[in-house]
Amino acid sequence: MRRISVFGSTGSIGQSTLDLIGRAADDYHVVALTGGQNIALLAQQAKQHRAEIAVTADPERLGALREALAGSGIKAAAGQGALVEAATRPADWVMSAIVGAAGLAPGLKALEQGATLALANKESMVAAGALMLRMAKDHNARILPVDSEHSAVFQALIGEDIAAVERVIITASGGAFRDWPIERLAHATPEQAATHPNWDMGQRITIDSASMFNKALELIETREFFGLSPEKIETVVHPESLVHALVGFNDGALMAHVGPPDMRHAIGFALNWPERQELPVARLDLASIGTLSFRKACEDRYPALRLAREVMQAGGLSGAVFNAAKEQALDGFIAGEIGFTDMPGVVEDVLTQISGRPGHIHAEFTLDNVSRLDHLARQTAREVIGRLGNGRK
Repeated sequence: MRRISVFGSTGSIGQSTLDLIGRAADDYHVVALTGGQNIALLAQQAKQHRAEIAVTADPERLGALREALAGSGIKAAAGQGALVEAATRPADWVMSAIVGAAGLAPGLKALEQGATLALANKESMVAAGALMLRMAKDHNARILPVDSEHSAVFQALIGEDIAAVERVIITASGGAFRDWPIERLAHATPEQAATHPNWDMGQRITIDSASMFNKALELIETREFFGLSPEKIETVVHPESLVHALVGFNDGALMAHVGPPDMRHAIGFALNWPERQELPVARLDLASIGTLSFRKACEDRYPALRLAREVMQAGGLSGAVFNAAKEQALDGFIAGEIGFTDMPGVVEDVLTQISGRPGHIHAEFTLDNVSRLDHLARQTAREVIGRLGNGRK
């Protein structure tokens, strides 16, 4: 039996992972499941899959989790320290699906144990890609991409020479506002931004899709995962969300990965790698689809893409600053402190301020330095948001 842990089991990626594991329950032993505030679902998952331990990130909900697991024999724990401790438990395969920078430390700890890390937490590679790759190499571990775009690139490169790659194109749905006039975006509300035209995701991820900050993160992640220079990485808007990525080679050929917008494909590929197994996903009827369309991803509409290119050019720890500032700007938008179109400006201001301070962006790549810059970027972003908020009153 393969030992499996799922970090972020109550989110959409975690639930899809457990759906696949539950279809072949005799093949897996579930070690640890972790979640946030949805204690009822976390406890239900832990009991259904007979996990060793269930961890909530919220220490104030430990009592509720213990009560929900009473009599099951499953250990309950809470807090960031408990998440990291759970990652030290021996496992063969670990799903990292915690949203945000909080997923970095458990992911690194899993790699330190030599596990295969299925990475859906894009922030880990953005903030600390060099550190993640070094940890995997030092401990004979492996990182497999689970973001649908990076899984698509990974699959397209099987058997290919990375030196022959001329470009990589990752696709974007365009989010809630892809058809809005640009001048209307400044008045967009969090509720409007959190409604996706193609599928149902969590609030934060859906708003990141509308602003294209999720795609900005994925551009940086592409560079970190595959070691490509920034000018070889492109993005296009693809409203149908069926072509997940394309890889262009030096002979002019483009190899596209096409599939239904169902994350169980990328999860299942990582779960069964290096083999392919049958998955419960829809088979595309190309004749009924009829047309696939693509549009230019305009940086006037999506300034987050320009910022991502600047981060890739700057290198060093600039990704950690970018990610932290982005998360703080998103918090400010959701709280009504800043407008939708203010978010890129907040991130750019933070990048400019911190990049101008010696010894920050190009400090040594350690977890302590990543954490230090993450804290500094969040603090700086809060100051910028405070000034913008006061100006809006």
